[in-house]
Amino acid sequence: MERKKVSYLVVGAGQRGAVYAQHAKKHPDEAEIAAVCEPVDNLRNRFAKEYQIPAERCFKRWDEAAALPRMADAAMICTQDAMHRDAAIAFAKKGYHLLLEKPMAPAPEDCKDILNAAEENGVMLAVCHVLRYTLFNRKVKEIIDSGKLGKIRTIQLLEPVGYWHQAHSFVRGNWRNEAESSPMLLAKSCHDLDLINYFMPSKCKRVSSFGSLGYFRPENQPKGAADRCTDCPAEVEALCAYSALKIYLRERRYSLAGWPVSVLTGEGTAEAVLNALKTGPYGRCVFACDNDVVDHQVVNMEFEYGATASFTMTAFNEGGGRELYVMGDQGSVRQFGETIEHYDFLTGQKSIVPFNVGDGMHSGGHGGGDSGIMDSFNLAVKNNDPSLISSGPRVSLESHLMVFAAEKARKLGTVEEL
Repeated sequence: MERKKVSYLVVGAGQRGAVYAQHAKKHPDEAEIAAVCEPVDNLRNRFAKEYQIPAERCFKRWDEAAALPRMADAAMICTQDAMHRDAAIAFAKKGYHLLLEKPMAPAPEDCKDILNAAEENGVMLAVCHVLRYTLFNRKVKEIIDSGKLGKIRTIQLLEPVGYWHQAHSFVRGNWRNEAESSPMLLAKSCHDLDLINYFMPSKCKRVSSFGSLGYFRPENQPKGAADRCTDCPAEVEALCAYSALKIYLRERRYSLAGWPVSVLTGEGTAEAVLNALKTGPYGRCVFACDNDVVDHQVVNMEFEYGATASFTMTAFNEGGGRELYVMGDQGSVRQFGETIEHYDFLTGQKSIVPFNVGDGMHSGGHGGGDSGIMDSFNLAVKNNDPSLISSGPRVSLESHLMVFAAEKARKLGTVEEL
């Protein structure tokens, strides 16, 4: 007899928690939201109304829910990074399967504690390395595993963060300051090192890294600029590509109710956004913030049989999809946008790899990865089958350790062994 639909406790009803919870709306016969923990009153109340969660299952603090008997099959841990360890361990001890937003935690010891808690309590753990679950990355993995490329010798991966996204999340936003969140490589690009780890059929042996905070610094503030965009002289503000008025109001990329504007205020009006820019963190001049994370970085990796990989993250571009180049000794694959291009060395033929872009897993955030991981995790819990999770605790810990080693190498100017 098939198991009932999977129920979820959402721990953190912010942007990521809201994204993953959408699975229950899209698939009401497969999943439901049973409870929510969220300290911000308007977010919690709006979430409770949206998913018809009774008051007795709405909590301001996650430890209030963790103190009660288990009330759902799985917990979505979508709190701030530094809160992941304690929440994940507490809910694992209660028997909840865990969907854990990346990164696992800001320190390697905390990541290991989470892994141990999941294994000791016999619960499934999926880390939200959502890029593994996109249709096109699965297709690249399929080509690699088929042997068409021969033995993989080199991988190059570029993440073009985008000037406006860097300003939003990593200069003005929650991930701007390492002490308050985590290094840029962990907060944003653990996705990418995990993806390289996913494609490379060998364990990483050693890493080096270079990068810095080069531009978003006080000395680069234009002459005459104010520390808040709404106070900046019009002639100065008009010439600033990073103006909050430009990004969130004049040239916003999504609706007032959509990300990233929705992060400023839940009201979805131009007046509310303007008020938020006058008083909140997202209205600050990008050269007058308390940010300290890098705005560009490269990581070089060597793997056990001598293969190499390089990763570049940079703010200084338009933004958009990652660009991947996998090179074997018999062929190569390039992936950019929604195109996968295969080149065969023997025949000299270049071909576009077909896949169904209309597939449901291809839609949504992160190129379909957000919905992809929820499809896989929900099915894994429903069928009690952890093999359906490709971003389980041990492979996720492995890629996190690559990130920690790379960041150490960047700071110390060393080559770090894993």
